[in-house]
Amino acid sequence: MVSQLQTADVFYPDSDGQPMADNTEQFRWIVVIQQNLEWIFTDSTVFVAGDLLWYPVQGNREICTAPDVLIAFDRPKGKRGSYKQWEENNIAPQVVFEILSPSNTKAEMNRKLLFYHTYGVEEYYLYDPETNALSGWLRSDGFLDVIEPIAHWVSPRLGVRFDCETSFKLYRPDGKPFLSYSEIAQQVAHLEEQLEQERQRTERLAEYLRSQGIDPDQVP
Repeated sequence: MVSQLQTADVFYPDSDGQPMADNTEQFRWIVVIQQNLEWIFTDSTVFVAGDLLWYPVQGNREICTAPDVLIAFDRPKGKRGSYKQWEENNIAPQVVFEILSPSNTKAEMNRKLLFYHTYGVEEYYLYDPETNALSGWLRSDGFLDVIEPIAHWVSPRLGVRFDCETSFKLYRPDGKPFLSYSEIAQQVAHLEEQLEQERQRTERLAEYLRSQGIDPDQVP
């Protein structure tokens, strides 16, 4: 009973005190990946989050990390201050992404790899925007093993294809590339412009038909 009360009384902070990103490029990739995965799994029971603390062990708040992006299948969408695994049907995030920044050390990233290996991640992807280097690990026989080769790799869980031959690109299962908010906004604006041009053409045609004594509504 005492042990249960002590476990229940543990406070799990929602922040580790670290910034989400150290520079604009790291932040851009975190947002692009998180938002596009949200888009892909809009109609699925998949939880996607960016820079969210993950606590895998109840009662020990020291065991935690905040992946740049985490994806948990079979978990409902919704607000969370942190991902407490014991409150998530004990389901660990199956896929995580890390975007390197200049402040990340090799020792830090080795610890992250060990953490993801220890606590059940199935796929781990690490991208360095400075060098355009992509690394990946896939769980096989209980271990996170290096993905080789990773060029044109398709994630088993996400269905997302990776391409980093000239620049880092990700492609949705339907083959369309991941887009930033500004790129999506530009596409929407272009579509709205096309629709407006079509509306004006239709209006001009209707005016011409009426000038000829023809009811536009009767024209098939």
